[in-house]
Amino acid sequence: MINFFNAATYVASAENGLTFEPAVMFEINGFQIVETVTTTWVIMAVLVILSISATRNMTMVPRGLQHFFEVVIDGIHYLLDSTMGPARRGFAAYMMTLALFLVFANLTGLIGIRQPTADLNTTFVLSILTFLCTQFYAFKEKGLGKYIKETFFSPVPLLFPLFLVGELANPVSLGFRLFGNMLGGLVMMGLIYHFAPILVPIPLHLYFDLFAGLIQTLIFVMLTMTYITMGMD
Repeated sequence: MINFFNAATYVASAENGLTFEPAVMFEINGFQIVETVTTTWVIMAVLVILSISATRNMTMVPRGLQHFFEVVIDGIHYLLDSTMGPARRGFAAYMMTLALFLVFANLTGLIGIRQPTADLNTTFVLSILTFLCTQFYAFKEKGLGKYIKETFFSPVPLLFPLFLVGELANPVSLGFRLFGNMLGGLVMMGLIYHFAPILVPIPLHLYFDLFAGLIQTLIFVMLTMTYITMGMD
């Protein structure tokens, strides 16, 4: 076992070689709580604490955390304006929450903790939320009849099976894209530390954890905006 990565990062088996899976942290009434869940709880708690701290004593001239969050909000507004249009800034709260969670979740690899987004359960939950938001707001914007007609039967009704498969494929591809990229980085770094434990490949950490984590956050948020916009238009 490589000491740099803790036991939660990957499990080495004498029979199966090097395998990657979330470690079981503890049990509650027979239910195993894995590292993905505990790390997610910690990230949620950190985000709540930061949000409360940033909004407790707000001033006209922002400083500290308030200034940081206002910069993030401005960035989200810019993305919303360019992707969904200024009239849909109401999605800013959800998109900002999604972006902050993904940034924290993707960057936990920098401190030797297995990323929650390297677990397919996490990425599928997020992609399903995007899918549900897309369907809900498309239905709300168009009404049932127009929504069904434009989504599944236009322009050629005979292509209904393909339209249905395409609609269901969106959350699957969205979840697998994030999962595959984050797990790929985890596997690569785990193999490097397994076969060259003396090395501390900081440039590789900057790429697989920092750069890839930020890029995947941007891609996931942008695709979420795009899918919702396409559903509503």
